[in-house]
Amino acid sequence: MVALGNLMTAMVTPFKDDMSVDYDKAEKLAMYLAENGSEAILLHGTTGESPTLSHEEEYELYRVVVKTLSGKCKVIAGTGSNSTLTSVKSTIEAEKIGVDGAMVVVPYYNKPSQEGLYQHFKAVAENTGLPLIIYNIPGRTGINMLPETVARIADIKNYVGIKDAAGNLDQTSLTKKLCPSDFIIWSGDDSLTLPMMAVGAVGVISVASHIVGKDISAMVKAYQSGNVKKAQEIHLKLLPIFKVLFITANPTPVKAALQMVGMPVGKPRLPLIEANDEEKDKIKKVLLELDLIK
Repeated sequence: MVALGNLMTAMVTPFKDDMSVDYDKAEKLAMYLAENGSEAILLHGTTGESPTLSHEEEYELYRVVVKTLSGKCKVIAGTGSNSTLTSVKSTIEAEKIGVDGAMVVVPYYNKPSQEGLYQHFKAVAENTGLPLIIYNIPGRTGINMLPETVARIADIKNYVGIKDAAGNLDQTSLTKKLCPSDFIIWSGDDSLTLPMMAVGAVGVISVASHIVGKDISAMVKAYQSGNVKKAQEIHLKLLPIFKVLFITANPTPVKAALQMVGMPVGKPRLPLIEANDEEKDKIKKVLLELDLIK
């Protein structure tokens, strides 16, 4: 089994006031995450606002964070696109830069068939030696990769696991049943991490770990060591932050939360906008309740 970690953070992309990428803050944030529970950092995913980054910005982000973390923490590149050719090219470039793996999202907008999905993921694998992660998030892509298709892709040697954000425990269970025993499942939803671990997930590719990384790490470790009661207690304590960080489109809330805890990363790029006053009040209330701010 490829060791990519049980807690991975899908990192936000920091922006300056002029909305250019702030690579200095990206370095600092990546290091902070590595020191606060994250075993791997995922760049240029949904939380990293991948649809609004140019390829030049994407690749420079990989270079900067790979150099900064340099063996301290795994770096995973979000190289997926709704164009197979683009996904292949981005994955090849990420491998040249020196990332530890790549995550490939189910193609969005096109709505391919299950066979089309298989051929897309197969084409990426044929052009790289990197460990690859499937990313299934039907709410964003408009199409759900079925467990039977996941199982077919899992037989391709460099696919090591899936970020499962389908929000369906029966589907997660069937994926676990159909795939090889060493095929890894990560929760793609913070609030479903503990329930998904009960049916076979190893942990989470998280957003909330920007704010409560050590707590999430402790929850995962408690469950894996057999202390289900402690894991449940941490889950219930963190449930309000898991939910409030998704009161509007990700990563708007987590960028607002980072500002409040003293780690500003700028606003989201259009078409996303920053949190409004009502949303900020709700986020601040949860942070106060968890003693994360004064």
